[in-house]
Amino acid sequence: MSSKAGEKAARVADAKKPAKRPGVADEDLIGRKDLASRIKLTLRPRIREIKFSLHLMTKSATSIAGIVLIVFLVILATLPFLFAKPIPGADPYITPKDFTQPTPQAPQGLGGKYPLGTGENAASTYYGIIWGARISMAFAIQVVALGVLMGTIIGLVSGYKGGVIDEIIMRITDIFLSIPSLILVMAIAAVLGRGLGATKIALLVVWWSGYTRLIRGQVLSIRENTYIDAARASGSGELKIMFRHILPNSWAPVVVAATMDMGTVVLVLAGLSYLGLGAPNGYAEWGVMIQEGQQFFVQGYWWMTIFPGLVILTFVLAFNLMGDGLRDVLDPKMRR
Repeated sequence: MSSKAGEKAARVADAKKPAKRPGVADEDLIGRKDLASRIKLTLRPRIREIKFSLHLMTKSATSIAGIVLIVFLVILATLPFLFAKPIPGADPYITPKDFTQPTPQAPQGLGGKYPLGTGENAASTYYGIIWGARISMAFAIQVVALGVLMGTIIGLVSGYKGGVIDEIIMRITDIFLSIPSLILVMAIAAVLGRGLGATKIALLVVWWSGYTRLIRGQVLSIRENTYIDAARASGSGELKIMFRHILPNSWAPVVVAATMDMGTVVLVLAGLSYLGLGAPNGYAEWGVMIQEGQQFFVQGYWWMTIFPGLVILTFVLAFNLMGDGLRDVLDPKMRR
């Protein structure tokens, strides 16, 4: 009995002692846990939405086909040296030639030296297609990314500010949209001269206007929502409202348009190169390959134009299929 009484007295004494205050280390641990829990709660709906979007993408056969083709093209563009080794010390973007073999050679199959045949002076069609994927992919990414950046900023400012600023920006945009884009690009490229850099500038002069009008239309509808009024009432600045509250809710159609424009940019680049306004002669670029092979097509050397044309078709088709899938996923009316 005495031992039980002693234990009871000890428990009562411990209960009367003041609670131990957490130290600095304990407070830091609690703060980190609270921060982690807040981040988790914030990201949970976004992660759930991403998972649902991926689920919708996997249900679409066209989206899966587009993704598979794009992955294949990205592998070719990022690792071309694994599939077609360039000559050491030479520019890998220029197709190697052997001037002792002026006549094109027919495709030799996977086991041959020239699987897809050659052009004039033993210019390998296979080499041009592999390294042309890198040129086309890099060119399209740069043009579309810069065009989206320019168009987004201009359209965001135009739609949010309104008034005179909106009128000036949109009238300039209408001027660019009223001129056929391909003709305008050809005119600018002819003035700047032949080369990938000049072609890129010519496309950027034209490409921003479509994104500007698209973003402006989204901003005009979003800026009237009540949560934008609440953000203004809470003291948020214009930049915070535009880039934190308006832009994240207006990017979906831009993503779809940019995805489809990847193929369009490559198609325009190939067309300009074919006309002598894009990549220089000898470059491993698909439009240049078609231009160099056209004179031999009627002589029966079909592979010089057919194979680059099929690759262009595959590139454009891949990003169009991907764009269609993204539109179905990102459109609120079609995803539910």
